[in-house]
Amino acid sequence: MLVLMEIWESIRDFVATGGDVLYVVAIALFLMWVLMIERYWFLLGEFPKMQKEIVAKWDARQDTTSWYAHRIREAWISEASEKLDERMLIIKTLVAMCPLIGLLGTVTGMITVFETMATQGTGNARMMASGISMATVPTMAGMVAALSGVFFSTRLEARAKMAKEKLVDSLPHH
Repeated sequence: MLVLMEIWESIRDFVATGGDVLYVVAIALFLMWVLMIERYWFLLGEFPKMQKEIVAKWDARQDTTSWYAHRIREAWISEASEKLDERMLIIKTLVAMCPLIGLLGTVTGMITVFETMATQGTGNARMMASGISMATVPTMAGMVAALSGVFFSTRLEARAKMAKEKLVDSLPHH
């Protein structure tokens, strides 16, 4: 319990240093990771079942060579592709937004610095330093959040593409 309190306190100190924009970065990061975990769950757990069903339906067909059969095959592949690509655009958008949210923190931190300079003059270094840290910490947090998302969303996209190709290969057309 003491360890959890220490972790919570260090998180509070970090947010106090970086400002309220860090809450927005945290929300974007949380949402991004929930969506990526859901996509991995679908790709590794649900899609193989879906693929087996599609292959079974294709293998059960008498006609696999006509124009009509090829359109049915294409429709099934298209539906599967659509399911694989669900929410990927949202994930990519959240990845792109994280650094921008961090830059919002930079702007608000610099406004704090300028307000300090306007009211206190340039002699109060301690007040200016807190504004500068408030400007740099959200930028760093936004970049770290985006980097984690870039790496895993790229891997996720590659796996989805491979799953699509496997499905296409498992539905022979004559």
